[in-house]
Amino acid sequence: MKKTDLKALLDEMSLEEKVMQLVQLPGDTFGNDAAVTGLSNSGIPENVKRLAGSTLGVWGADKIKKIQKEYMDKHPHHIPLMFMLDVIHGHKTVFPCPLGLGATFEPEVAEKGAEVQAKEASADGVHVTFSPMGDLVRDARWGRVVESTGEDKFLNGKMVAAMVKGYQGDDIKDSDHVASCVKHFAAYGGAEAGRDYNNVELSEHTLREQYLPSYAEGIKAGARMVMTSFNTLNGIPSSGNKWLMRDILRKEMGFDGVLISDWAAIAEMQNWGFAETLKDASRLAMEAGVDIDMCTECYSGNLKELVESGQVNMELLDEAVMRVLELKNDLGLFEDPYHGASEEKSRKVSLTPESREAARDAVRKSLVLLKNKREALPLKVSKIAFIGPYADEKEMRSSWAISSDSSTAVTIKEAAQKRYEKSDVKVKFAKGCEMLDNNTELGFFTFKKDDLDNENNKLLSQALEVAEWADEVVLCLGEHFSQSGESTSRVNLSLSDAQMRLFEEVRKKGKKITTLIFTGRPLVLDDIEAKSDALMICFRPGTEGGNGILDVISGDYSPSGKLPMSFPYCVGQEPIHYDRYNTGRPKPTEGATIFTSRYLDCPNEPKFCFGYGLTYSDFTVSAVSLSKDKLTKGDEIKASVTVKNTGKVTATEVVQLYIRDMFGSRVRPLRELKGFEKVELKAGESKTVEFGITEDMLRFFTINNVFESEKGKFIAFIGFDSETDNGIEFELV
Repeated sequence: MKKTDLKALLDEMSLEEKVMQLVQLPGDTFGNDAAVTGLSNSGIPENVKRLAGSTLGVWGADKIKKIQKEYMDKHPHHIPLMFMLDVIHGHKTVFPCPLGLGATFEPEVAEKGAEVQAKEASADGVHVTFSPMGDLVRDARWGRVVESTGEDKFLNGKMVAAMVKGYQGDDIKDSDHVASCVKHFAAYGGAEAGRDYNNVELSEHTLREQYLPSYAEGIKAGARMVMTSFNTLNGIPSSGNKWLMRDILRKEMGFDGVLISDWAAIAEMQNWGFAETLKDASRLAMEAGVDIDMCTECYSGNLKELVESGQVNMELLDEAVMRVLELKNDLGLFEDPYHGASEEKSRKVSLTPESREAARDAVRKSLVLLKNKREALPLKVSKIAFIGPYADEKEMRSSWAISSDSSTAVTIKEAAQKRYEKSDVKVKFAKGCEMLDNNTELGFFTFKKDDLDNENNKLLSQALEVAEWADEVVLCLGEHFSQSGESTSRVNLSLSDAQMRLFEEVRKKGKKITTLIFTGRPLVLDDIEAKSDALMICFRPGTEGGNGILDVISGDYSPSGKLPMSFPYCVGQEPIHYDRYNTGRPKPTEGATIFTSRYLDCPNEPKFCFGYGLTYSDFTVSAVSLSKDKLTKGDEIKASVTVKNTGKVTATEVVQLYIRDMFGSRVRPLRELKGFEKVELKAGESKTVEFGITEDMLRFFTINNVFESEKGKFIAFIGFDSETDNGIEFELV
């Protein structure tokens, strides 16, 4: 449909029709099972059900086609309904969670995953995915860490842009793609105390320099939708923050797509004490430029009256409705309201061998090896015991892989049995204990099991027999999948008491121990690290978790993942991140530390820093060489190192460029990631890795409240993690 035709359609629509285009209802409103429920069906007026412009949480080609046909038949102008869904890291084929994807340091992996998800979801009737999440996260207590790619704005920006491209392709009208929604705007990951839905307290400097850039990269990549965040900023809820949404998002970032609230975020302005009534909340949201009200009666119950009374300008309404119509048009829904969805197509494109292999490759690249002593990995023994709650666990998704089926996942046990069935290697398995302690509160329920102590004793006894038999033990431990995600903030970042007991008892057998940790957030692993021979983070690996993990621990592939978030010594360090300030009294590396910025009972630094991860080989990096030591605007310095594989096997290392601005009109971080490159080298092989440094890479939000560079001295560090001291000075003149 041409722009002029859309305008003519808008002009023909009644005020009620216009308002309802801005209303989103939960999928179960239409009499179908959906992932989430909201408003009571009995409480939604028939005219709202008949005219609401979009829905969420429902999928299935035949189901959606039936809803769409009935809806369009009843609609006065036969405008199609838009179907949205949280496809976060998999629809049917589940890839590693976003935090795991961040660990790959390979945007192409995230893009490929998004392509697979888009094809599967679109065939199943989905038009828009509420992904990617651009929230910068520095506090592991916050449950939605699992949906972020980490603590660094540069890495996050690369990953967000890649996922937008993968979801949308070159044209969202293409039936293999969907529209993407960058969320949650803005600074949702900075919630006070790591507690979900909480206030965010940031200076404008920190907001602009650290938290906004990754959203901006998604918008530059062409994301067609942005979602508001639940939090307040400067005392204003995001869904009513005109400065944030109109001045920054639309004017400064140039976003011209659809802005949607998060679930009930408009109505919640009343709870915040920012709006006295839902009518006030509706007016504030419209003034801020929020186009769609997700799952409340705010717009449906108040917007018509607000326009009729002149409290909301008709022009504001029309521009919001036009943005929604334009998105539907760009999706091709006026020509094909089903967007090519069909059950036959869904069966053909879902969980294909190609999709599974892409997911398996992503798992391999997401695994982060934190320790490897006594040559515990790769596994080389003849009798291996896989022990722990994750030794034979299908649920390796996150809580936000809602449209997938955990039964399709490959467990550690299944992968190991298949791998070793025709070899001389013998394997045994034992659960060892239940994953959780009694009375553990989860996202949607509290875990409680009668006679749990006796059951755990029995499981432990079986595990110890298996451990005694084995030459080496692989302990498969971790969080329950419902311990990470929305509304799952935690102050205890340790494993359950039952799992720690299992760990300690198995360790007493004196066998080599490799510990695999399945998690959606950084955990406190000090004791486990100290007592394990090898320690590997597996995140939430998804459908091909078992196969991808066995590929690596058996030695077919060397691990190459790097931590996208710092892992603390203890929860008291949170929030913690590598790009911190030096402070006026920095703690010295040697000598007396009294009256310096320090803890009495813990290091300042994390247990494992951002960018850290081992391989099965050893790598060295030469001193940094610069093409010149003075940089001018419009010019470039080439910073290079020689990386050599000094070990015995082929492996991939992630070479990372960090820059420190030594002096600025605002205090500058100790270092910031500015580039990275993955390098695969054979044993003994070396390669020169080169990064370009330009003036625009040195810009920051200065005392003048603009992004600009300042002349002065800088240090370029190149190494294998954020704590590298391999640096050289240069000057911007």
